[in-house]
Amino acid sequence: MRFLFILLAVLSLSGAAHAVQPDEVLKDPALETRARGISSGLRCLVCQNQSIDDSDASLAKDLRILVRERLVAGDTDDQVRDFLVQRYGEFVLLKPTFKAHTILLWLAPFLVLILGGLGLLIAMRRKPARPAPEGLAPEERKALDALLNGDKPSGS
Repeated sequence: MRFLFILLAVLSLSGAAHAVQPDEVLKDPALETRARGISSGLRCLVCQNQSIDDSDASLAKDLRILVRERLVAGDTDDQVRDFLVQRYGEFVLLKPTFKAHTILLWLAPFLVLILGGLGLLIAMRRKPARPAPEGLAPEERKALDALLNGDKPSGS
């Protein structure tokens, strides 16, 4: 039973590897938890598809240190994010805020899906029905029979 608890503890702690170096970790666990929460939502400006927590880039390290410095200085989580957005723009946020200038970013996937569905519906309605195949005319039937029997067609 004890082995099971140890195994569960190890598995729960073995999540994604973070690039946060030991020298960056704050001594106050509450501040470190806040720093990790903030930095997991910030985009690495070099990697662009990773959070600064997961990136090994030197700029990501600088941003992690900056986040921790701001928290130690007494900033709230929102103040830290606002500071970074003012400095680097909304691109630094992995999940941009829903505002007037980002509305297209948020709604574009739904608009593309709706427009694609409408286009497909219109294309399917415009598709002409295939006419039913008609039988062969008597002269075509004779020519086909002649070809199949190895005779020469009569029209040549």
